[in-house]
Amino acid sequence: MSKLIENLEKNGFEVIEVATKEEALEVSKTFVKEGMRVGLGGSTTVLQVGLLDFVINHKGITLFNQYETGISMQENTKRRREGMLSDLFICSSNAISENGELINADGSGNRVAAQIFGPKKVLILVGKNKIVKNIQEGFERIKTVAAAKNIERMNAKAIEMGKEPHYNQDNIGNKFTYINGDEKGRTTIILIDEELGY
Repeated sequence: MSKLIENLEKNGFEVIEVATKEEALEVSKTFVKEGMRVGLGGSTTVLQVGLLDFVINHKGITLFNQYETGISMQENTKRRREGMLSDLFICSSNAISENGELINADGSGNRVAAQIFGPKKVLILVGKNKIVKNIQEGFERIKTVAAAKNIERMNAKAIEMGKEPHYNQDNIGNKFTYINGDEKGRTTIILIDEELGY
C-alpha cells in the first residue's frame, strides 16, 4: 500500500489511509463545509460509508442530488450539470492502479468528467478491492466486476419500479477515463482498508 500511496502522491493526489468505513466517514465529514455547493457521482461506496446520508441530511449545504426520488429527468440532468461546478464533488473510482492512476467508466459521464475538471475539490472514497496492478487490469475489472454488478443492481431497481430492464455493457459504461495526475491538492483519495463498492 505504501508504494501505491507514494505513486498517487507523485501524481498530485492527496491520500488519506483509513482502516474502516466508520473512520472514512469521520474523515469525509471534515471536507463538507457550511455554505458549500456539493455534487455527487453515483457510488455504492459513498452509500456504504454513510456519507450519502450525511450530505442529504446536512442543512448547511446546497446538495445537487440527482438521486432524489420523484424528480423529473430534466431536473436530474440539471442537477448533474450543477454538480460539475460545485465546491466539492463526492464519488468513488472503479479502479486505482499501483502506479497511482484512476481508471473509470461511466454511463452519463458526469462522474468521470468531474474527476477531470470542473468542481473545485474532488473527494474520492475507495475500498481496497479496487486496487489493481495496472491500467489493463483496471479496465478488465470494470468489465468483469464493476459494470456487471451495476447492471444487476440497476436492472433490479428498474424491475422494482415496474420498468423493463435495459441496462447492459453498452450503456452502463460507455465513457471511459484514465487519469494519471491532477492539480496538486484538488483531489483527495480516502483509501479504506475494507472491501467496499463495486
